[in-house]
Amino acid sequence: MPNTYFMAVFCMLLSMVSYQLSASMAKQLIEQLDPITVTILRLGFAAIIVGIIFKSWRILSQLSQLKWRDLLCYSFALGLMNTLFYVSLGKLPQGIAVGLEFIGPLGLAFLSIKHKNDLFWVLLACMGIALMVPWTMLNQLEFSFFGASCALGAGLCWALYIYFGQRVVQQNIGMHALTIAISLSVLFLLPIGIGHHPQALIQIQFWPQALLIAILATAIPYSLDLLALKQLSSMSYGTLSSLSPVLAALSGFIFLNEYLTLLQWLSLFLIMMASIGITLKEHRQQKMAE
Repeated sequence: MPNTYFMAVFCMLLSMVSYQLSASMAKQLIEQLDPITVTILRLGFAAIIVGIIFKSWRILSQLSQLKWRDLLCYSFALGLMNTLFYVSLGKLPQGIAVGLEFIGPLGLAFLSIKHKNDLFWVLLACMGIALMVPWTMLNQLEFSFFGASCALGAGLCWALYIYFGQRVVQQNIGMHALTIAISLSVLFLLPIGIGHHPQALIQIQFWPQALLIAILATAIPYSLDLLALKQLSSMSYGTLSSLSPVLAALSGFIFLNEYLTLLQWLSLFLIMMASIGITLKEHRQQKMAE
């Protein structure tokens, strides 16, 4: 039904707004702790919250029947994506970090192209992402190539997160998949965090802020993502995600005083047009199929 598709788009938009708001808060917390510690605290609190909300203890009896290969890949992609993104966030402005990260799902959108007309919207989003990065001012901005590499790595993990997320939702275990994935991500990262900076994990004065970040960055957006992935194709999801740099730049401007150039505002417009175009086109195709 058309309403079902637009509800999926709405879930995705709400997910991105929540995530970018949390990213601004996380960037402030990273200045006091470190990216790995912030990631572990965020995912740890999120696992508890999601587990309680969805009563995920009821899935324990079915664990032996699950397809663990997809779940493990989904969990690993989720944990590594967040870690690399937070590292890049400590080195780059929020809008640029998210813009570079988006190359991952954009590449997935390219691979999912079925009609030549779809290429126009993806190229438009590509142009917007390219204009987002201030190429002529890299030296003045002390551009971090290490941070850029981490953002690109996070983008690759984002593409894997989308791919394996679609496989995980086919297991029909609902939101319990999210609880399992977040919990496993924490288990992957915890030994690294303990070896890297053990004291930071027990500084309880930072826990309330980490808890709020967990709600905004994980519990809300990942739940909405799984709902959206049931209705959206890889291409639609990947191209719609191009709104992430827009929201990241606006969040960085409002909460972190990170300013954009006129050319970067133009890039935001191009990205928004690509997202709107692909959404309406997918809706028309679904309506014709009905």
